[in-house]
Amino acid sequence: QVQLVESGGGLVQAGGSLRLSCAASGSIHSVNAMGWYSQAPGEQRELVAIITIGGSTNYADSVKGRFTIAGDNAKNTVYLQMNSLKPEDTAVYYCYAVITTRTYATSTYATSTYWGQGTQVTVSS
Repeated sequence: QVQLVESGGGLVQAGGSLRLSCAASGSIHSVNAMGWYSQAPGEQRELVAIITIGGSTNYADSVKGRFTIAGDNAKNTVYLQMNSLKPEDTAVYYCYAVITTRTYATSTYATSTYWGQGTQVTVSS
């Protein structure tokens, strides 16, 4: 019912920048929050940044001052601008969204968490 499509990953040298995008589509009534998690090889998935529908943001300490999250409510899209990238930022980045969907046939609503497929970010030293 809901799809998250990510783009923008790639290979960059240390100190460089990348911009990730994630667009949500489907039977969406409202997008309550969207964000990004990262998972390095052998590590657990960790929060990078999140933004709520009201515009509140939260960042991992490791990215504060370097990464900026922004949302476009009209497009159900979230962006992550990553500057001053470091080799330790290398990971698969997953888009995350808390979305309320509506089933029109029954006029019911459901709120669930959705994940994108992931996009690889590799920072070379």
